[in-house]
Amino acid sequence: MPEPGESVFAGLDQHGLNLQAVFDLADLPPELLAPLGLDGAGRARFRQLILIGHLGRDFWDALQRRGMHGAHPVDQFVTERVVAWMAQALPDHEWQQVFPGSVPVGLQRLGALAGWHQASPFWVGVDAEWGSWFAYRAVLLADTALPVTSRRELGSPCAACVDKPCISACPAGALATEQTGGWRLQACLDHRKQPGSSCQDRCLARNACPVGERYRYRDEQIAYHYLHSLHFIRQHC
Repeated sequence: MPEPGESVFAGLDQHGLNLQAVFDLADLPPELLAPLGLDGAGRARFRQLILIGHLGRDFWDALQRRGMHGAHPVDQFVTERVVAWMAQALPDHEWQQVFPGSVPVGLQRLGALAGWHQASPFWVGVDAEWGSWFAYRAVLLADTALPVTSRRELGSPCAACVDKPCISACPAGALATEQTGGWRLQACLDHRKQPGSSCQDRCLARNACPVGERYRYRDEQIAYHYLHSLHFIRQHC
C-alpha cells in the first residue's frame, strides 16, 4: 500500500509510467465501451477504467535498466510493472488489463477525453506542454473507486503555430496542406519504405515540432519504435 501522503500511482511513476487518468465507466461514451465486450456481469464487476502512459525519457531509461527481454519487451515490461503496482497499491481490488492485449481499445479517443491528445498535422497527438513526446502504455478495468481525473485543458498548440515547421520538414509532402488536401498516408508509407529513406527510423515532421522539446525521447528510443513500425509497414502496406 502507498505510504501516507504518497500518490496511489507512485509505484508506476518510479518506472516512468508517469501519466495516469481515471475514468468512471458510467461516464464513458458507448463507442469506447463497446469494443471492450463488457456484458452485464462485466459492468457489474468493474467500475473504472485506468489509462496509463508515459511522458518523456524516464520510461525508456527504466526499460533499459530492466533489459530488453522477450519478443515484445515494451509490452512485457509494462505488464510486469502494472501487475506489481496493483499488487502493492491496490491489492484487494479486482482488475483486468485490456491493453496491451487483443481487445481493440480507442487509445487516442481516451487520450482526447483525458485532454492529453490534440490533433496534429503529422497525425501524432500533441499537448501544449509535452508536444508529442508521450505514449499510451496500458488500459485497465478495475473495481476501484479512485478519484476521477480532471480533464487537462490546455488546448491545441497547433492552432497558434504560424510557421508549421512540421509541414515543411516532411520530405514526402504527406501532411495536410492547402496544396495536398488531406493527410496522404500512402505517400508517407511509400517514402518510408524507400532504400535509404531519411524517415526509416524517425519522423522528420514530428522532430521538427518545437513544442515539448524538454520531453523529447532519446534518439535510440525514437529509432526503436520507428524501425518496429517500418517492419510492420513493409510486411502489410
